[in-house]
Formats: sequence, structure tokens, C-alpha cells
Amino acid sequence: MSLWGGRFSEPTDADLRALNDSIGFDVRMYREDIRGSQAYAMAIRDAGVITATECAQIVEGLEKTLAEFEQGTFVIGDGDEDIHTAVERRLIELVGPVGGKLHTGRSRNDQVATDLRLWVMGAIDEVQLKLAAFQSALIEQAARYTETLMPGYTHLQPAQPISAAHWLMSFFWMIKRDRERLADARRRAAEMPLGSGALSGNPFSIDRGALAERLLMDSYSHNSLDAVSDRDYVAETLFAVALLGSHLSRLGEDIILYSNPGFGYITLNDRYSTGSSLMPQKRNADPLELARGKAGRLLGNLTGFLATLKGLPSGYNKDLQEDKEALFDSFDTLNTLLPVLTAIVATLQLNADRMRDALSDDMLATELADYLVDRGVPFREAHHHIGQLVRMAAEQGVALSALKVSQMQQVTSAFGEDVMQVFDFARAIRRRQAHGGTAPDAVQEQIRIANAWLKGQKQ
Repeated sequence: MSLWGGRFSEPTDADLRALNDSIGFDVRMYREDIRGSQAYAMAIRDAGVITATECAQIVEGLEKTLAEFEQGTFVIGDGDEDIHTAVERRLIELVGPVGGKLHTGRSRNDQVATDLRLWVMGAIDEVQLKLAAFQSALIEQAARYTETLMPGYTHLQPAQPISAAHWLMSFFWMIKRDRERLADARRRAAEMPLGSGALSGNPFSIDRGALAERLLMDSYSHNSLDAVSDRDYVAETLFAVALLGSHLSRLGEDIILYSNPGFGYITLNDRYSTGSSLMPQKRNADPLELARGKAGRLLGNLTGFLATLKGLPSGYNKDLQEDKEALFDSFDTLNTLLPVLTAIVATLQLNADRMRDALSDDMLATELADYLVDRGVPFREAHHHIGQLVRMAAEQGVALSALKVSQMQQVTSAFGEDVMQVFDFARAIRRRQAHGGTAPDAVQEQIRIANAWLKGQKQ
């Protein structure tokens, strides 16, 4: 039986049902729907709307319904337009007319809003565990390479030497911010709308504070009209996921570049590489390309949903049914992607010799400028002088370190015989000891702080 058909003289058109019904995708919220319904049954029991015996019957019937879902035996009926209809229909079949009392004072508007918030909370918790494993893989790899030198890039041009660990740890901090954004979105999702009715509130004096506690939600909404239509937490979650996707895409792009034979910095594990159907020699980084591609998908889910929200009038509108597929797809994408990326990071082979061979004297130009600064030359003048040396070396077709001290002194007399000590890549990174720098000691401190943060998240 439809939840709303009494006012109509004709059944709903089949084409409209195909457009309107959401059971095809919102069925995955069955746990949340049943959990919310059990808590609501207790709330209306405590408010004197139903008896303790009736409440027990309803809770037991819902428990049996849950078991059917979990065992894969629940059968979607022809009239089940959404998960709420399906659960209530089955409840009445199991416990009789008393099941029809469950919806007293409740609307599908506040019901679906509660279901989705509960689902988001659980989905974020699941992704947080996967992100913790990803971060652990980054830390474990970084700890092996604190003194391994590699080129650092800006504008994708060789810039300064860094440690491979410093490169790896840069992604740890991106993911940390992503996890904080997700935690913040979860906090706002944990505001219970149940008890708001369709838009004007619940007339049966239910204890919404106790109801929120039963659902393990932090608080409850303070305006019923806003509560049934609030999907800010969905938009925030989609944003956090889209930004996370962009960070994973950036890591993917780095690994794609560095595993290219032209770089040769990284060798991917065979289990996480693919080949060509035509060219037998190929080793492709397809999983990382998919990470890049899926970042666009996650961004599309966010922008599409924001467009849905922008013109809605007050209260619940059917447009809001569009919140679920975008949200479900984003989390499905992450849950598929993260285990593979974690395994890729954990099995990366970094080729230290190739990284070291890619370093060039040009990357020590700033070291030469700092050398002059130590001798009292203003940095802007030092910068200009070193630019002259770079041009001189390029014109002669030699490395900076191949210039003679006498040639350097033609640019400025501030150069001394000890200038050649600057051409030491390990020395260059050791100088970056300030907190957050690439010096081995500084990176080890990063790793210590990162491990402490991870441990705190687990606790």
C-alpha cells in the first residue's frame, strides 16, 4: 500500500514511477532507516503515543526486517517507491496494524534527512580508516628515504635538491587536511533532524535530546523548516571528497611522471601496473591515471549537487532526492581507489641512483646566492650575480662547478676559494633544518609528528 495514495483516484503512472521512485539507490540506507525507526518507536513510546508492548512489537519486527536485508532475503515489492516505504510495508506484514503506528508524527522528509546523515557519518568513518592506512604507507616509505636525494620541482622545472622522504611526506599533510575536513563535515552531519515532521515540527512532545542520544548523534536541529531541507553537510562532504580526490590525482601525476623511463625515479610493482595489448614492452601506470580521471568525477558530483541546491525554495523539495546518487558514487569511488593507491605507495621502488643522477649544479644556484649573503652581499645583488654565473656557464657549455674561482671573481670579489664546498647536494639539503624543511633531521621530526597525529586519531 502506498504511503500517500488516499487522496488520489487513479494509480501513479508507470513512467512517473520510473522517474520518481528512489528504491533503486536508497535501498543501501536500510540499516540507517531501520535504526532510526527503532529509535523513533522508543521516542513515541516514551511520549505515550504507543504502549510499551506495541513498541516492543515494532522494534522486534524491524529487527526481523533488518535480518532479511542482511541475509539477502528481503524482497522489494512493486509498491516500494523508496527504502522507507519498503521497510514500513514489511514491518506491517510482520507485526500487523500496529506497525502502521510507527509513522505517527513523522514525515519521510525528516526520516530521509536522518537516514542520510547517519549514512554519511558511517561512510566518513569508513573512509577515515582507509586514509589512515594510506598515511601509514606514506610514513613507512618516507622513513626509508630521509637521506635519498632527488630533484625538487617548481613549474615542473628542476629547482632545488630535496629528499625523497620530503616528497612523500608532502602528501601526508595534504591527506591530514582532507581528514580534518571530513571530520568537520561529519560533526555537522551529526545534527539530528528527526522530530521535525514534514516542515513544522512534531506535535507529540517527543524527547528529541534522548532520541539524538539513541542515534549517537551530537545534537538536534533547532528549526524544523530548515532541518528537512538542510543538505549543507552533503555539499561539504562532497567538497572534502573532491579536494581529497585532487590530492590523490596530484600524487598519481607525480608517480606517472617519475615512473616514466625518461625519469626512472620509481619502479611500480608488477601487481599494480598494466601492459599494452599491442606493445609487449609497455608498463603502464593505469591505476594512477584512473586516480587522475576519477578526481574529475568527484568534482563533477560536487558541482552538480551545488547546482541542484542553488534555486530551491524553503522546505523539502523533491530535487533533494539528487543528493544520494552523487554522494554514494563519490564514496564508492573513494572506497575502490584508496586500497589500490595505498598498496602502490607501500610497494613503490625508489631508484636512488637515477634520482641522484638527475641532480645538476644549476639546482645549487640558490646555495651560491646564500654563500654570498653569508659574506655580506644583499640577497637581491647576490641573486643577480649568480644569474650572471649561470649565463656564463651556459655560454661555455659547462656546469657551474666547472667555472674557475677566478671567473666567479670577475662577477664579484666576494667569492673565495672555499666556494667549491657549495657544490655538495647533501650539504644543501642538510642546511634546510628549519622545521618543515627537507634536511634529514627535519624530515625525521615531520615523521615523528605525523606518527603522533595518526596515533591520536586512532585513540
